[in-house]
Amino acid sequence: MAEGTDLRTAPPATAEDDYLHRRTLRRGSAGWLLLTGLGVAYVVSGDFSGWNIGLSKGGFGGLAAATVLMGIMYACLVFSLAELSAILPTAGGGYGFARRALGTWGGFLTGTAILIEYILAPAAISLFIGDYVESLGLFGLTSGWPVYLACFALFIGIHLWGVGEALRFSLVVTAIAVAALLVFTVGAFTDFDASRLNDIPVDTSALGAGSWLPFGVLGIWAAFPFGMWFFLGVEGVPLAAEEAKDPVRSMPRALAIALSVLVLLAVVTFLAATGAHGSAALKDAGNPLVVALQGAGGPTALSRFVNYAGLAGLVASFFSLIFAGSRQLFALSRAGYLPRFLSLTSRRKSPYLGLLIPGAIGFALAAWSGNGGRMLNVAVFGATISYALMALSHVVLRRREPDLERPYRTPGGILTSFVAFVLALSALAATFLVDKDAAFIALGVYAIALAYFAFYSRHRLVAHAPEEEFAALAEAEAELARD
Repeated sequence: MAEGTDLRTAPPATAEDDYLHRRTLRRGSAGWLLLTGLGVAYVVSGDFSGWNIGLSKGGFGGLAAATVLMGIMYACLVFSLAELSAILPTAGGGYGFARRALGTWGGFLTGTAILIEYILAPAAISLFIGDYVESLGLFGLTSGWPVYLACFALFIGIHLWGVGEALRFSLVVTAIAVAALLVFTVGAFTDFDASRLNDIPVDTSALGAGSWLPFGVLGIWAAFPFGMWFFLGVEGVPLAAEEAKDPVRSMPRALAIALSVLVLLAVVTFLAATGAHGSAALKDAGNPLVVALQGAGGPTALSRFVNYAGLAGLVASFFSLIFAGSRQLFALSRAGYLPRFLSLTSRRKSPYLGLLIPGAIGFALAAWSGNGGRMLNVAVFGATISYALMALSHVVLRRREPDLERPYRTPGGILTSFVAFVLALSALAATFLVDKDAAFIALGVYAIALAYFAFYSRHRLVAHAPEEEFAALAEAEAELARD
């Protein structure tokens, strides 16, 4: 039986079928190509803006080292998730993996951390979309609540239409953004000058400071959260497992291809942008790729094209992160960790309340706060907690259940997931170097969620939810083995 389940609240057998029937997603809607596009879409906005702030924390060398280390973390994490998603291909994603390995508390801690990431990140991106709309002079609009509301209403509406249609829309917008990044790279490399890479003044008081590390060795650590921006979100692909075609085969393939594309984009974007106009000029820019192309002159045809494409990249990530957040909320609600009504699905098999309620929260945060950077830092804090717990789940399952059927096996085994675990904890600690207020805000949200779970929902879990059944089966098998 699932840990913490109250038998008095478990529906009878006939009610179980009806309960899950009203909480069913459309299966077989996404093949490996759509899943790959989803993985890239989660992340692609980070290539257009945000990463460059890491130059102000670590300089070119510090951010480059941080990006390499965070790339290693994501590679190790993605290989671990590929194995876990082949074992348990449900909408729970990280929550489901941690539930099996770490129990109900581990499942809730992981799922909540993921939810923080996927609710806060779209809210922040809606602000960036507003800034782009205003800077481009589109329709005479300025960045404000009408633009944020239009973003949430339009793109949630597409998700409500159906997952297949939503993922195809995401794939098209993502393809435009990726093509624009490649065009930018070609244009920027024509003006590349290696001497511009390390043009940030050196802080001689910092330990280990030099031209490549102007803020010293500590600058590498401080740049961790910004090195993550080239990859942040790709771990959300397993959340589509329940709606995928042949998830056991397509999920590992999609994760591997998506990460490969993101690594390529990170390398060429980072080098081309900093080499074209210098690290010092980009470190505080809101649109670093446009600044890199314009240099000291005014807008060019290429810079205007990249500016519009940056808007497409923001839309792709915004749209995809809404999908990820709704699926994580759906899975937690279906299993009773959060109010069960949030997992109800429509006739088109979309979790409509799981889309509308987080969307309303995200819009309210965007309209009230107006601080996209702060919200993204809160999202990064949640992300790093979930990474550590998901990597730990892989280690625990490998150790505790070595004979569990694994259609896909992580290269390197637990060493791979242990590397991801250590680097995730390092990135978590680095968030306090970047924005202590954001870290404590995230901890406050976490504390409220944990109180709800401790005093209420852990006694009302739904034993026949897929992730709970999977964990309960493992517990039953363990009891038989002990007997």
